[in-house]
Amino acid sequence: MARLCVTLLTFCLMRNIGVQSQSKRKDMCIYQGEDDIHSFYQGGDVVLGGLFPVHSSPIALISSFRTKPKPTEYKFFTSRALRWMQTMIFAVEEINQRQDLLSNLSLGYHIRDSCDDIPVSVKRSLLLVNGQPERGREGQDCRDTQKQPSPVIVGDAASGISMAVLRTLGSFKIPLVSYFASCSCLSNKRDFPEFMRTMPSDAFQIKALVKLVHYFQWTWVGVIGVESDYARFAIQIFLKESERFNICPAYVHFYPVALVQDAVKKLVDILKSSSATVILNFSGESEMHSILKECRRQNVTHLQWIASEAWATSQALWEDFGDLLMGTLGFAIRRADIPNIGSFLKNVNVPVAQTSHFLSEFWEETFHCRINGSSNTHVHREDVQNWPTCNGSESLDDVYSPYSDVSQLRVSYNVYKAVYLIAHALHDMSTCISGKGPFQNGTCGSLNPILPWQLLYYMKQTNFTTLGEDVRFDNNGDPIASYDLMNWQRGSDGSLQLVRVGFYDASLEEDKDLIIDEPIIMWHRGEKAPESLCSKSCLPGFRKARQKGKPICCFDCIPCAEGEISNQTDSIDCLTCSKETWPNQAQDQCIPKTLEFLSFQEPLGIVLWSVSAVGAFTTLAVLGVFIKYRKTPVIRGNNMELSLLLLFFLSACFLISLTFIGKPTNWLCRIRYPAFGISFALCISCILAKTVVVLMAFRATLPGSDVMKWFGPAQQRSSVILCTCVQALICIIWLTTKPPFASYNTKFMSATLIVECTVGSEVGFWCVLGYIGFLACLCFFLAFLARKLPDNFNEAKFITFSMLIFFAVWITFIPVYVSTRGKYTVAVHVFAILASALGILLCIFAPKCYIVLLKPEKNDKRSMMKK
Repeated sequence: MARLCVTLLTFCLMRNIGVQSQSKRKDMCIYQGEDDIHSFYQGGDVVLGGLFPVHSSPIALISSFRTKPKPTEYKFFTSRALRWMQTMIFAVEEINQRQDLLSNLSLGYHIRDSCDDIPVSVKRSLLLVNGQPERGREGQDCRDTQKQPSPVIVGDAASGISMAVLRTLGSFKIPLVSYFASCSCLSNKRDFPEFMRTMPSDAFQIKALVKLVHYFQWTWVGVIGVESDYARFAIQIFLKESERFNICPAYVHFYPVALVQDAVKKLVDILKSSSATVILNFSGESEMHSILKECRRQNVTHLQWIASEAWATSQALWEDFGDLLMGTLGFAIRRADIPNIGSFLKNVNVPVAQTSHFLSEFWEETFHCRINGSSNTHVHREDVQNWPTCNGSESLDDVYSPYSDVSQLRVSYNVYKAVYLIAHALHDMSTCISGKGPFQNGTCGSLNPILPWQLLYYMKQTNFTTLGEDVRFDNNGDPIASYDLMNWQRGSDGSLQLVRVGFYDASLEEDKDLIIDEPIIMWHRGEKAPESLCSKSCLPGFRKARQKGKPICCFDCIPCAEGEISNQTDSIDCLTCSKETWPNQAQDQCIPKTLEFLSFQEPLGIVLWSVSAVGAFTTLAVLGVFIKYRKTPVIRGNNMELSLLLLFFLSACFLISLTFIGKPTNWLCRIRYPAFGISFALCISCILAKTVVVLMAFRATLPGSDVMKWFGPAQQRSSVILCTCVQALICIIWLTTKPPFASYNTKFMSATLIVECTVGSEVGFWCVLGYIGFLACLCFFLAFLARKLPDNFNEAKFITFSMLIFFAVWITFIPVYVSTRGKYTVAVHVFAILASALGILLCIFAPKCYIVLLKPEKNDKRSMMKK
């Protein structure tokens, strides 16, 4: 660096002294530093500077500081970069031949190798802008051998190198037009006001890459990049943009520019151990070459590569690693067919190659032969000395070379546009009318000498059309971004076929800027796009639950809870169905609930209405028996009128249970409960009257007792009616305040919607049951008192048994009724009605029917009078 600083100061001092001194004395040529004569140079009115990375990957040397260091050697010679150089020369010569552009100025060029190395690039950029005197004899006029200084530089390819050059030349307002530097950081006009480019900013490429990854539902991708500003800024933007689409990096790894074996092995170990199969790499060809070499050594062949634009169209990588890169996807900058450039590039033979160090080296690398006088010392190759001498019969038509391949002119096209950008700016300067210029007092830009800051102003205002493309720049000096999505496919001859399978255009709407023709994509393995997921997608019916301590893309799939659904893949939350709907079996949609009520058609309903019908028929049959044998002692001696009323009301109880079966309606609910309450009140009132009659009958036999006149048939009927009227009054109050009604019960999380009769007033419902219970208790108490009266005239025991059964049924009914739901609640209610009615029927009337029908000999007055 010290030597570099001395060189810089020497150049600046020499130039300043030469400019300030107007004397005619001859400056002595005192050139400091190593000879640096390898370049393409042609003079002109304006000489354009150029920096291109023909060599790359310097081999580190350990210096002892005791001897003069050897010249730096490089691992790779890039014939593709040589094509870029030649494209600049082609564009300059093409412009010089035009009559409509720069007709009064001639362009020249001074092109150097930046070696993809910051110190070399900075040094050679200084040589370009200062001009370099050739080493001459002492006392020779420097102006006789001086290469003209360049007011503008086309270059460099790498973003980091461009930044270093800009920071060095920025103080002199010298513009830099890059053809390949894509880092979004260079759009910062505060730090880099002199920068323009014909390469779109990475900010657009990253958006395209994120949308590409999202399109194929790759949520778990490996992200790697070379240790450079280009990769750092690109990966930073990628991570930020990917959050919008829930894309997670399986890992983010930076590796050094000089990839030593340990670094590349560590990287490939990461690739191998990760579950991510899609890898996004921000690097150049040389770094990618080392990575793929190690991948092959470790047999890591399953990866789907996503290329950044830096190597998205690299033919050289395919030649060595086509099997690993098959199916690679990447965005490439816009291509064009530049007329006549193919013949220009191929216009190289041994005599032409001998005129340029770069061409000589290219010729030797292509044909593996030696050109007389060539040193070929830049590239580190051990077998160079064994190459035969070139015989002159070699031809570029006989071999494939990235240099002469004009099928994918993308970066070359950017170089072409960069030269035309400068040419159009110079044309605008040269045609400016004094007094109408853009500078102070209407002055135009100076053409002799060219002032870089004035040229930069014109460049920023320039719009032009070339090869059918309208070239425009935004306020940051960036072109409008558009990319081709390229797929690496193997041709029939094994060569690389870069197939355009889509495009990205930043000028289109957000949802239409990426178009992909998926059927024509050829994948690395198989016919379908590979999967790259930390966790497989959750199907509808499941929700995602993040795994603790892992990125958002790593999750477990949890089934939706009861009553919830998810109708999308990878749902974060489940949706609760409405009260009237319920999830289907897959839990991916809500369907109407099945209506549930005690139906006549279902087995339980059939059993209940059958029992109800049998009970009613049996009761009516008993009623018939009692009517037929109404004059027999057994029937007459047991209060026939109350017995007939009781049997009639019991048959009503059996039939009223049918109102509890079927789909409830408001009117049915309002009939059901009052009918149940009144019918049972009538039955129990009759039994109560019978019990009182039994007690009164035996007390009437006492001497002087006239109690029976107060409890004759009229009084018995009145007591039944009076007791029933109390229940009827309770029902009327209930119906007029909060009557029962049909409702859909949605409180229970089930697939059925319970149609039920809601009692309306809980107080009214329990008052009806409570009154029936009160009558039953009173009846049981009186029957218990009469239990020891003579048997033949005493029904008290049978009434006691019937009331015990009644209590057992209804006491059991209450907790079961409260604990069940839906149709089973109704079934319990019906069962209680039927069981209690059957209990009364059997306990009170079965003994009498037994005597009447089976023991007629006992159905006489004498048998009735016996104890």
